Amino acid sequence: MGKPLLEGAKVTAEVVDEARDDKIIVFKYKPKVRYRKKQGHRQWYSKLAIKEISLGHGTRKGGRRSGS
Repeated sequence: MGKPLLEGAKVTAEVVDEARDDKIIVFKYKPKVRYRKKQGHRQWYSKLAIKEISLGHGTRKGGRRSGS
């Protein structure tokens, strides 16, 4: 995931929340044959907090940077 892919890189994360996204409506329709189908869908997702990214030769702590 991501480009360029770094060999030996390691990401440490913490699961903050597991929830469901907003509902989307799936509506299927075929003209002339009276076919209509309405269905809702809510996708599960996990909210992560990145704690540390290590590249093998040094580490970088997560969080907000001061400055810009």
